[in-house]
Amino acid sequence: MSNILAGLFEHHSDYKKLETDLENSGFENSDYIIYLDNNHNTQYFASVAVKDHDQADNAKHIFNQNAVLKTYLFENMGIDQADYHNLKKYIDARSRAEIHNSMDIKIKGSTEGINSEVKS
Repeated sequence: MSNILAGLFEHHSDYKKLETDLENSGFENSDYIIYLDNNHNTQYFASVAVKDHDQADNAKHIFNQNAVLKTYLFENMGIDQADYHNLKKYIDARSRAEIHNSMDIKIKGSTEGINSEVKS
């Protein structure tokens, strides 16, 4: 079974160029899916079936050249399982599980250690 590398792309990125880059690097038309919204000024999503780490690295490189915002690797998933709603469900679950960066929180600690003096 293959793995799926999925990526979320900037709205200004050209999905046609992504398709061309994937096919020029050896991926077949049946190896990838581009998910487009009817609104052409929104981000788009793509998934690619990869068989090994070399193919995954190749696809990541192509994604990076095409202004990818975030990538996700789904192991033991075929392209037939990579429909938009299924991937979105997995991505949402991963996002909830991630520890997100919090705002700058300053923790003030004591400048004195524990001592035996009792202060009144």
